[in-house]
Amino acid sequence: MLKQILAKLPRKTSKSNPVDSAGSSSNNDTIDINNGFQFTNSCSVISSRLNVVKRMSSSIFPTSISAGNEMIDPHVPFNDVSNSDKQRLFISKLNLCSSVYDFTDPNEKLSEKDLKRKILIELLDFLASNSAKFSEPTIDAMCKMCANNLFRDFPPKYPSNCTRGENEDDEPLFDPAWTHLQLVYDILLQFLSYNSLDVKVAKKYVDHSFILRLLNLFESEDPRERDCLKSVLHRVYGKFMVHRPFIRMAVSNIIYRFVFETERHSGIAELLEIFGSVISGFALPLKKEHKMFLLRVLIPLHKPKSVGVYHQQLTYCIVQFVEKEPKLAGTVIKGLLKYWPVTSSQKQLMFLSELEELLEMINMEEFETIMVPLFRRIGCCLNSSHFQVAERAHFLWNNERILQLIKHNRQVIMPLVFSALERNTQNHWHRAVLNLTQNVRNMFREMDEELALACQGKFEEENLKSTVVSERRRLTWERLETAAGAGFRPTAGGSGGVSGLENATAACIVSC
Repeated sequence: MLKQILAKLPRKTSKSNPVDSAGSSSNNDTIDINNGFQFTNSCSVISSRLNVVKRMSSSIFPTSISAGNEMIDPHVPFNDVSNSDKQRLFISKLNLCSSVYDFTDPNEKLSEKDLKRKILIELLDFLASNSAKFSEPTIDAMCKMCANNLFRDFPPKYPSNCTRGENEDDEPLFDPAWTHLQLVYDILLQFLSYNSLDVKVAKKYVDHSFILRLLNLFESEDPRERDCLKSVLHRVYGKFMVHRPFIRMAVSNIIYRFVFETERHSGIAELLEIFGSVISGFALPLKKEHKMFLLRVLIPLHKPKSVGVYHQQLTYCIVQFVEKEPKLAGTVIKGLLKYWPVTSSQKQLMFLSELEELLEMINMEEFETIMVPLFRRIGCCLNSSHFQVAERAHFLWNNERILQLIKHNRQVIMPLVFSALERNTQNHWHRAVLNLTQNVRNMFREMDEELALACQGKFEEENLKSTVVSERRRLTWERLETAAGAGFRPTAGGSGGVSGLENATAACIVSC
């Protein structure tokens, strides 16, 4: 009876054998380890291939993103997302391309560089399709991407005996990162060219700091980059009217520093090319600010030794000013005479070419105010021993407008240059210059033969006077040499030699 009752009671659960448990656990662990090992081997290749993408994507997605504004993986093509998601994908790609790589080592991070270049091409194609919509976050991402890639410091330029660009054989320096930079410049230009771009919003990001750093890039030695910058700056000037005075002021400061401090800058020609089109758009009458730009910025640019690098663009800018207001021609010519080169024949040739263009546009009243110092300088050029300078000065008489100005003021001009022509006929070494001199003399005789004869008589008279003076000077030196050769013979008072020297010096002064 008792056994039946005890059998009905619930028995306590028996403990599992620790050995068996350990064995089964060991077996299970062995299976898990083997399965894990196989899984690791199967995924190792994929993991290594995606390692580059993970590193580049880590900076794109923030740690906390709201569910409604999740960013899209920047490696997804635009064609694989809906139109509503393309703008978010566009921002993701811009953020990804904000990373910058070192191109001094061509073998470093090749896969990352190639991936970034492909995404830059995608961005450019997306902009070219006119599918982009520039909201404020998009504009912010665009400006940051361009700033990170483009704005950088250049190595210092140390002074040297020859300025870059003076020698036509100088090879330009090319930036090794140009494969990326070119795409970024094209993207920036497309961005600035968008008609739907809200200028009021964009000017908060394309601000004065952005423009200053953009202007600093004109220091680049790479001519391809300066050419792209020229297009970008011109677009900024045309798009953001509120920034126009600041851009003019910033460019003026760059030129001030170039002319009066360093005389070293790579982008003066490109900046002047931009301002050539800007000046053509100035309204009439010209503002005082614009005239000051001519007087304080453009005219002093004739001073540096490297003027030949940008002289063509400089001449175009000045001609634009004179065409708008012909009265400025006299002021510009006075500036040319102020900075006229004395020892550089190449600069003299450039100045003479620019002078001819200005004289074609000058009116008679302005010409009369500057003709005396002008033709004194031209007379010196007629006598130049450099035959190209002398030829170029003679060619001014072949210009119909200049010849008309000379005829009208021949009473003043002919006496200024006739003596230079006569000296050429007597002393110049080059046959072509002699022929040109003879042609100019014949023109003067045809204009006013009586005045030409009077000028010739005056020249002969001055030539005779100079001969007498030179002969007197020769005799004086002979007396000095005789006195010096005789030596000093002091008298009893010890002052005879000094007295003799004083007498000789007095005679020399009287003779001279």
